[in-house]
Amino acid sequence: MFENKAYWAKALPVVILGIFLFYFYSGLQNDHLNVLLAYYLPQGWTSLTITNPVTWATIVVIPATVLIGALMIKYSVTKVIVPSAVILALSCVGLAFSNLNVIMFSVFLFLIRFFVVPLQMGGMMLCTNWFINLRGRALGFVTMGCPLFTATGIVSMSYGVKTIGFTMTYIIVGFAVLLLGILVAIFVKSKPEDVGLYPDGADSRPVSTTGEIKSLPFKVVFSDSGSWLLVISYGLLQACIVAMMAFYVTRLDAVGTDPKIYYFWLSAAAIGGIPISYLLGEVDDRFGTITASYVLCATFLMALAALLFMTANNIPLIILAALGLAGVMGGTPTLHPSITAYVWGRDRYQAANRWIMAIQAIMMALSLPFMSIIFDITGTLNLAYEIMMGFVFIAVICLFILGRKPDYDRSQEA
Repeated sequence: MFENKAYWAKALPVVILGIFLFYFYSGLQNDHLNVLLAYYLPQGWTSLTITNPVTWATIVVIPATVLIGALMIKYSVTKVIVPSAVILALSCVGLAFSNLNVIMFSVFLFLIRFFVVPLQMGGMMLCTNWFINLRGRALGFVTMGCPLFTATGIVSMSYGVKTIGFTMTYIIVGFAVLLLGILVAIFVKSKPEDVGLYPDGADSRPVSTTGEIKSLPFKVVFSDSGSWLLVISYGLLQACIVAMMAFYVTRLDAVGTDPKIYYFWLSAAAIGGIPISYLLGEVDDRFGTITASYVLCATFLMALAALLFMTANNIPLIILAALGLAGVMGGTPTLHPSITAYVWGRDRYQAANRWIMAIQAIMMALSLPFMSIIFDITGTLNLAYEIMMGFVFIAVICLFILGRKPDYDRSQEA
């Protein structure tokens, strides 16, 4: 497969540009809120004013996920990514010029949160289209973009706001996104069959696929028990990510830890997530997606246990939490699309994924109220971390049952 130069000439742009699809997805989904809060709060805006457009967009994205997936199936991945990137770029420029106009700010921030979703969904589908036996490693590479932005993007944008100003910083981000859309349009094909090639650079069509993307209704997708096991396991894991990351600072502040210490180790966790993203992809390809998912669950338990027993400036527990969060941030984006392909195969991946992600998005949306209610009632997050550890054990049970099913594509290629 590695000797097929024609294949790799077309596949490498998928991987390289895929990293930047996830980079800007991670950054413009939630991470850049750190920049917006730091800029607007001193000017008298409330945190709700700043974050409400993202909250509303997150709600709208739940049903929109189904529509985006349907468009990718009907028109191809790149024909959805490219116009989405153009609108996303224009929205960044619009936000740059919004200044203190709340209406302009809200409209453009809403559009940014909405049109960043096709970048993630498209990056996932491109990898499942182009790779089968190399699926884990390919996803491991492209999803490096998520922790990469956490480690570099927030700092770069914050520095840009202080030196060249808010307006110019977001204009530069907008042009970078526009350039990414142009490069995708030029160099990326939605699937190898579009250029007479096959996944992994094989010499013939995979046994398990026809090369045609199938459209599946909700009833068909969830008549398969594998879909429910997938939704519950990875839905709970993704909800735990949102809860842990959103309340990381709150937890460390509550126990009296020095901010300089916990911010340093949060950055270290983000950087550590970059190689872990690939390493879990390697485990996926060599030992199977279910085994890799068990390893991922272990990193969740590590992070949750460290946060549960955290005390002021407890360096060993802070390091343990950082190691766990590195696995969480690096591994979940890698394995989520892989396990969906495990259940449904590359031909039917997006047809099933659009429904599965929509339901999981609801679970993720409930994670913040879950944390807030527990914190407001009890005055601590201990109970929340204990419950989330229970969630992870439920995920492990679901994965164990799911592991009795063979990998849809890989088992037929063996």
